[in-house]
Order: sequence, then structure tokens, then C-alpha cells
Amino acid sequence: MKKVILVTGASSGIGKATAQKLIGEGHIVYGAARRIDKMKDLEEAGGHAIQLDVTSDSDISTGIKKIIEEQGRIDVLVNNAGYAVYGPVENVSIEDARRQFDVNIFGLARITQEVIPFMRQQKSGKIINISSVGGKIYTPFGAWYHATKHALEGWSDCLRLELKDFGIDVVIIEPGIIKTEFGDVMYEPMMERAKSGPYSETTKLLAEATKSSYDKPGQSSPPSVIAETISKAIKAEKPKTRYAAGKLAKPLLFMRKWISDRAFDKLLMRQINSLRK
Repeated sequence: MKKVILVTGASSGIGKATAQKLIGEGHIVYGAARRIDKMKDLEEAGGHAIQLDVTSDSDISTGIKKIIEEQGRIDVLVNNAGYAVYGPVENVSIEDARRQFDVNIFGLARITQEVIPFMRQQKSGKIINISSVGGKIYTPFGAWYHATKHALEGWSDCLRLELKDFGIDVVIIEPGIIKTEFGDVMYEPMMERAKSGPYSETTKLLAEATKSSYDKPGQSSPPSVIAETISKAIKAEKPKTRYAAGKLAKPLLFMRKWISDRAFDKLLMRQINSLRK
């Protein structure tokens, strides 16, 4: 059944792959991102592109209004827009930390608030939030990023209960290591924040290891893996509350569930120490 779908962060990576797949399946897809020039291929494929910054209330209101005027409904919202701030807590500015929350949590929440009334009137809809295995686990120098994803997990659980009586599903997607711009966007700022300081050596080792995990063949999954998972959730009459997919997603979540904090700490530190050799 053809659905009207809004995908944020559709200019690259998971968002673009998701929009392309859903367009290919015959849905009416609106891709939203700051870089509208990066979504010309979506328009050529039969989709729609909206220039939208999730931290801008006016962009969000204008974008949702456009979809409703043109289609009369929104059946699915895929909250994908997001990025990662990495670096020592001591060194990451509060301004950068606020920006991280503005995009990953408050921007996502604002666009969801704008969409809910229409879904409630329809008595149907799906809100799909792209979290991460990072919403359940943790890593050194990722405090602000992990904080947003841990928050998104709890926020989504609460929202799921609030909207249950209105026929609206809330689904969380937890990607593992996915080959996108994520690593590139994270790498340089992370190095800059820790240079010439007490964390510089460890940060450099972790940054290089992280970059390698995104670059080496077989060390990450393509964005299409997550696009397929999102498609599956959209098609499901009763979707799961959570879907984990992509390289190392399920093993990492399994370990975090069954081993203690101290044991998980030791596992992480063992990996870091192995980089020093």
C-alpha cells in the first residue's frame, strides 16, 4: 500500500539509501536535509526534496505544511538526521554539546511534535527513530553522542506508550557499524579537541581505529542494510519496538545485556590497550 513518507537526513548515508529504497517500492517519499542539492537524484527517481534544518522551527513547519498541502497526510516519519560529537568530556565545549542535543534530540522531537497531530487524526502512522547500538553501549570520548542516543531510546519508549491508543507505532532502529560519512564527520573534530593534551595519545589511537573500521572492506555494513530494515518495519502490521541491524549490532547488544558494567569496561580497555602495541 502506497504511503506518504518523510525521511530526514536524506542527503547521504542511511537517509538517502532509505529514501531511494522506499521510492523504488512505490511510496510517496519526501527527503529532507539542509543540503537540497544533494537530493537531486531522489527527485530524478520520483521522490520529493525539502530543504530542512531540523534545528529550525520555521523549516520544520514549512516542510510539514508543504507535505500536507500536497498529499493531505503523512503516514511514516523516519527520524534519521543526526551526527556525532566525539572528544574528551573535559575538552568538548558546552556549545558543541548543546548543538549535539539540538540535532539528535530536540530537532527530532520538534519535527515529531509537528507530525503527531496529523497521524492522530488519521488514527494511524509510524514514527521510526534511528538510534544506534550506541544508545545501549558506551565508548570513551563518545559521552555526548551516547548521551543523545541513550536519551532517544528512553524518549521513544515513552512516546510509544503515549501514542498507542491512537494507532501510531513508534519503532527504534539500532544500527551497528555502517559505511557512511559518519566516521569522516567525527574524525577531524575529535582529533582537534584532544591535540596536545592529556588525552591526545589515546584519542589518536581510537580515532584511527574508528576510521579504519569504517574504511576497511568487511568492517562495516552498507547503508542499504538499514534501509531494508526500515522498509521491513514499515511493511509490518505489528512492527517490533526495536530492530538491530548492521555490522556488530547484535553481538554488541548481546554482550551489553549479559555482562556487567565492570566486565564491559575491561573489554573496552583491553581493546584500547591492544592499540598501543
